[in-house]
Amino acid sequence: MATNLVIVESPAKTKTIGKYLGSDYKVMSSKGHIRDLATKGKFGLGVDIDNHFKPTYTTIKGKKSVIDELKKEVKKSDHVYLATDPDREGEAISWHLYDVLGLKDEEYERIVFNEITKNAILNSFNNARKIDQDLVNSQETRRILDRIIGFRLSKLIQSKTDGKSAGRVQSVALKLIVDKEREIESFNSEEYWTITAKFNEFDADLFEYNHKKLEVKSEVEADGILSKLSNAFQIESVDKKAKTKNSPFPFTTSTLQQTASSKLNMAAKKTMSIAQKLYEGIELQNETVGLITYMRTDSTRLSLDFVKDCISYIEGKYGNEYAGSLKVNKKSENVQDAHEAIRPTSITRTPESVKPYLSNDEYKLYRLIYYRALASLMHAAKTENTTVILDNNNYQFKATGQVITFDGYLKVYSDYEKSSDKSLPPLDTYQSNVLVSSEIEKEQHFTQPPARYTESSLVKAMEELGIGRPSTYATIMSNIKDRGYVSIIDKKFVPTDTGIEVTDRLQTYFSNIINVEYTANMENDLDKISEGKIIWYETLEDFYKEFEPLLQNAFDKMEKKEPEKTGEDCPECGSPLVIRKGRYGEFTACSNYPTCKYIKVDPKSIKEICDCPNCDGKIIEKKSKRGKIFYGCNNYPTCKTAYWDMPTGEKCPECGKMLVTKKDKVKCSECGFEK
Repeated sequence: MATNLVIVESPAKTKTIGKYLGSDYKVMSSKGHIRDLATKGKFGLGVDIDNHFKPTYTTIKGKKSVIDELKKEVKKSDHVYLATDPDREGEAISWHLYDVLGLKDEEYERIVFNEITKNAILNSFNNARKIDQDLVNSQETRRILDRIIGFRLSKLIQSKTDGKSAGRVQSVALKLIVDKEREIESFNSEEYWTITAKFNEFDADLFEYNHKKLEVKSEVEADGILSKLSNAFQIESVDKKAKTKNSPFPFTTSTLQQTASSKLNMAAKKTMSIAQKLYEGIELQNETVGLITYMRTDSTRLSLDFVKDCISYIEGKYGNEYAGSLKVNKKSENVQDAHEAIRPTSITRTPESVKPYLSNDEYKLYRLIYYRALASLMHAAKTENTTVILDNNNYQFKATGQVITFDGYLKVYSDYEKSSDKSLPPLDTYQSNVLVSSEIEKEQHFTQPPARYTESSLVKAMEELGIGRPSTYATIMSNIKDRGYVSIIDKKFVPTDTGIEVTDRLQTYFSNIINVEYTANMENDLDKISEGKIIWYETLEDFYKEFEPLLQNAFDKMEKKEPEKTGEDCPECGSPLVIRKGRYGEFTACSNYPTCKYIKVDPKSIKEICDCPNCDGKIIEKKSKRGKIFYGCNNYPTCKTAYWDMPTGEKCPECGKMLVTKKDKVKCSECGFEK
């Protein structure tokens, strides 16, 4: 019988990890978080604001049975290993398990691993430790912050606007999109012209006059210049320079999301979902193994063992000249560096070798991750760049060319980073110093407004600005889409009227909190909490002292948006009918609510099922307050006949009650008779 219990987050990991451990170990899953903040207390926040924001927790719906099973197994075990994910979120889950399962310090240890491979799992037991309370405090502070802002600010937004929610990072991301749209709207396009000389093997563009930058603003100017040019061009200079093109760093969470979006056309949410599967384990021919390291990371660091194996692989497969060295990325303030960059768990496990065991999307993403990691340890590519300056009546034209002299890392990464040759003829060896163009042409252009954000560019902007964490970007973008704050047009974010309205209202009353600088500074404070440098509840107290007065002021002074009138009057009280928004969409109701509770029902939307067996009414399809479909009499509340399962209109031969359809079977709604 197993004497050691290992608890992981994901059920998918239990099978993989279980194969690496002996019969003395049993691996079970918590299936993610088991507890969350309660929704009781002041404002339903689940925290005691007056007692250092002490949290109250409640078991997540559906997790009681999971907890009961874990408790049973704990009693049978000599030792418990908490093996949740190697980040703050995982640390918090381990703490909740420790607390709920009633573990004592001598009964448990915390183990972490960055990859799900046999060696990594076994080594994690050699580095077992206790729960890091500073990491837990950091995660819980973030959760409480998001709860306060999410609950309190969302209530304000719902009561005053057409919006559904607001969030600490979500609202700042939306502001970026709205600000970009305002830039586009205020942009004034300007005309400009280019003049290009055509030669047999290349083109040259006008860029200077008397060696000073030249801008051509109109067709009149362009025609004036053309009138002064001949077809003969003097070769003024030919400059050749050897340059290097450095290999990219391996992927972090954000750069993976950006590159998968631009190169594979994968949404951030899909990218993270597939990466999770690749991390947790794939069944290959002879083993089940995680193909990549943990996919939530800010670091570009690689383990020395992987670097050693990779360099050896490069030398053997491509030659010594292709082997590079480990690059060190200057660590930014926001990088947690808790674990490695995203990389394959084994460089010998090539994409081609595992392709038969992967779906098409899994293969594409694994291939991208594999070759990015491989490329990061290869030698820089080398190019020869040529710049030619031609003179024509004191007007200077420029032509550029580039030839790859050594492909370096592009040997494996050229599918994702194009770098084609553009050669120029050997003009420095020409006997004559004069070139004759076949044509000189002018072309009109207009300056373009800044581009709207794509998923890729928004992720990049959020990372550079230090707002949120890469692991949350996919959720943030899903939220603003699901709330109706943005539309996706040509793969770009376009704010809706509701998104603009919510952003403007928040900026009117919360501009010193809902902004990039404040949000980035809060991320820094969360980092300091995780390092034990500041006290977690003091951060919450400082925030709340500033936030709550602003919120009360907004509740008092923010005007409520009037609902849109339909042009009809209420048939019961004569007040105007208006369009309101409910949990399940828009509906038409009386503006005199709650005095008058009339709701207009479209007869076309009523789905009649059968005659009511208890009155002269009809059984129709309805929705409960929670959105669940049921079937009830249209004479309610006079007649309260109702069924959860669809009535057939037939009476039961045994008891005379209604027969209903349940799971493709016809049964009696009362006695259990089955037809």
